[in-house]
Amino acid sequence: MQQQQTISEPVEMHGLGLHGGQKVTARLLPAPPNHGVCFRRVDLDGQPELPASIDLVSDTTRSTTLAKGNIKLHTVEHMLSTFSGMGLDNVVVELDANEPPIGDGSSVAFCELVRRAGLSLQAQDREPLKVVEPMALQMGDSIMSVFPHDGFKISCTSSDARGHFTQYYSTEINPETWEQDISKARTFCFFEEIEFLIKNGLIKGGSLENAVIIRDDVVLTNEPLRYPDEFVRHKILDIIGDLYLIGRPIQAHIIAVRPSHKINCELARQLAAVANRPKVAAQTLSPPSTETKKIVEPEKQLPTPIPADATSLDINEIMKILPHRYPFLMVDRVIKIEGNTIQAVKSVSINEPFFEGHFPGHPIMPGVLQLEAMAQVAGILTLGKAENWGKIAYFMAADSVKWRKPVLPGDTLVIDVEIMKSRGKIGKAKGVCSVAGETVSEAVVTFMMASA
Repeated sequence: MQQQQTISEPVEMHGLGLHGGQKVTARLLPAPPNHGVCFRRVDLDGQPELPASIDLVSDTTRSTTLAKGNIKLHTVEHMLSTFSGMGLDNVVVELDANEPPIGDGSSVAFCELVRRAGLSLQAQDREPLKVVEPMALQMGDSIMSVFPHDGFKISCTSSDARGHFTQYYSTEINPETWEQDISKARTFCFFEEIEFLIKNGLIKGGSLENAVIIRDDVVLTNEPLRYPDEFVRHKILDIIGDLYLIGRPIQAHIIAVRPSHKINCELARQLAAVANRPKVAAQTLSPPSTETKKIVEPEKQLPTPIPADATSLDINEIMKILPHRYPFLMVDRVIKIEGNTIQAVKSVSINEPFFEGHFPGHPIMPGVLQLEAMAQVAGILTLGKAENWGKIAYFMAADSVKWRKPVLPGDTLVIDVEIMKSRGKIGKAKGVCSVAGETVSEAVVTFMMASA
């Protein structure tokens, strides 16, 4: 078993952001075991922090963006790829702008930064996610497959929309191969994309100093290509960075065809669902099967009915029933199911995005979100029935709504719901939210079920 690592001493670098074009200083600080990677915006009041978590991914257009409330951080994948490739587990990254420096478009500058800081072993074992069951994910023309492997290996094929510049590369990922074979690969784009990117406020800091441009069959660069297949190697660099958002190393063989940040991050979500299960659970991607599991695109994935003998549900089982995801999933666990009644809980953390605006200096959980929690719990019980498999519940009305006490950070919201009526397409349920045994809100909600 390998030990976790952090940096030996603080270190910093300066540069320009790729998309924002602003000057930025990045400072790395040591972090304790099991801390993971966390970004800190020192340019903002309160120096808010954004953990490097797949749950915070808000946009994957040309880069990977993290967001918590109105706090955003763009283009994190190159830095995260470096941390993953060099075996850095725990670090705080202080930034005085909304994205790390782009350097020369590769990860070379970040590698040099980590080498200057040095790595220190920590008294805590590293626990990689070991993939034991094959799976596949397809989104449009992009395909990602995952297979068990004793190590971390990526095989990738990439090409443009015309099939030009088709390249293939396969390698084991470790600190040596990372620096030698992957880290120097620069970001690239096609000439016809530039106008779109500029109109959308992107690549303000982009130039031939930090990117390679492809125009028709001509490669525009301020230096010769660093690898004959530099484009596909940069795709691998991005995959490594995006997958590091699961919060732990991976042991698997990833096979990618025309990958993108979008499918990279969706695969990370699938893997994170496994990584975040309690340690007593088997670290697998799916129940044992003799066939490769096919994952359909998230928007087309059907819910899973509640097993007839189920009396409780964890978050992974809840997400198989409800279509809601962060930041709008208001249920953490179902603790009791009895006939037409259900009881669930929501842990109200100060990190909830709604607290930033409701209200600054006096955080209170909005009453409408308590109402939404009741509706979601009712949806779990209703949509979890076999006869409603594959349907979606639409919130139609709320009656007899009462908010009695404020819900504050640190509270555990207990949501009790009773299905009063469920005939045909229309359902009605009574919900009560409580904290420490005291009722804080209640309502009768009406919903309509329709095919997904």
